[in-house]
Amino acid sequence: MYYILFYETVEDYVEKRAPYREEHLAYARAAHERGSLVMAGALDEPADQAVIVFKGEGPTVAEVFARNDPYVENGLITGWYVRPWTVVIGEEA
Repeated sequence: MYYILFYETVEDYVEKRAPYREEHLAYARAAHERGSLVMAGALDEPADQAVIVFKGEGPTVAEVFARNDPYVENGLITGWYVRPWTVVIGEEA
């Protein structure tokens, strides 16, 4: 099953993330290498949200990621939530 982690970001997120970006990316890359994080990225125009797709047995995989993400820990994320995602078309459908 897939789960999408939605992040809501602080104002001027792109500028404010700079001190934490490498740590966040390393954290995300490690999750990707383990196979739990499928893809991730910030929404643009405006850059006020981000979306991270996880694959796992339950939403815990995304929730644990969020709680320990350097962006969350350092106040760049004003809110987050996880939703299950049913794939209809694609490799896993």
